[in-house]
Amino acid sequence: MRNAFVRELLKRAETDERIFVITPDLGFSVWEPFRERYPSRFLNAGIAEQNAVGIAAGLALAGHTVYVYSIIPFVTMRAYEQVRVDAAYMNTNVRVVGVGAGFAYGGQGPTHHGLEDVALMRALPNMTVCCPGDDIEARELTAASFDHQGPMYIRLGKSGEARVHEPETRIAIGEPIELIAGSQIAVLASGTALGRAKEWVLRMRAEADPVEAALVSVPTVKPFPSEIITKYAGQGIPIVTVEEHSVIGGLGSAAAEVLAELGGGVPLRRFGLPDAFCREVGSHSYLLERSGFHYERFQDIVRGACGQ
Repeated sequence: MRNAFVRELLKRAETDERIFVITPDLGFSVWEPFRERYPSRFLNAGIAEQNAVGIAAGLALAGHTVYVYSIIPFVTMRAYEQVRVDAAYMNTNVRVVGVGAGFAYGGQGPTHHGLEDVALMRALPNMTVCCPGDDIEARELTAASFDHQGPMYIRLGKSGEARVHEPETRIAIGEPIELIAGSQIAVLASGTALGRAKEWVLRMRAEADPVEAALVSVPTVKPFPSEIITKYAGQGIPIVTVEEHSVIGGLGSAAAEVLAELGGGVPLRRFGLPDAFCREVGSHSYLLERSGFHYERFQDIVRGACGQ
């Protein structure tokens, strides 16, 4: 999805001189085509994420639409005060783009894990939070970002995410996409968890004792598409959320907030990463497995929510 984001940005920059990219010394082998084509609209700010966001806000106030691109913990947590004050409070057209969702940078240890970022970005007034699940969602949300007014956070995987949508799919900010119909339980997934969620839902539907699960992609976590909760809760269908993020503050929390304000009525279970630091180092798949992000646990949670 990272490549889809860059391709869409390159295409728009041909005709839109507002587009400006800032990177705090990241993106080698990613940003060279943009830098070579539009050198006056590309800046490597060095390892200075706070300054990068401040510069971006100034450029946005001067009429640019600015994309600040770095690894998730550095562009969100290290620069959080600047994102809060310069981007969100000032309501500027700054797009904070974090790459490496969840354990994508697992080989570099806990400092590079992106587990709390959605919670942080959701808490900021004016901030739109997008978590695309495949290259098509990344393409569509990037395209939507060009004319969106106000700050955005766009959360990307590192590479190799499975494609879920057909190439011609069109997606708007704030729009959920119902991928599989089902009457027993609704699985809501966002970001890099979407591909696994689809695989697991299909697997459960094919078992000897199948669960007819629906699958909904939720690429925009804020503003949250509350209508999808209203729909399934109104039909008495339990809900399970799936995300490669802490179970606190992300998709699951957003869904729970909507359900609570509706008055509840159906079970909701959050499937994500535990509220704990991962102190191991290893590949993406290894850390997910060690953190309980696997089919067997998902199956238990879904069947439990269904009362089986």
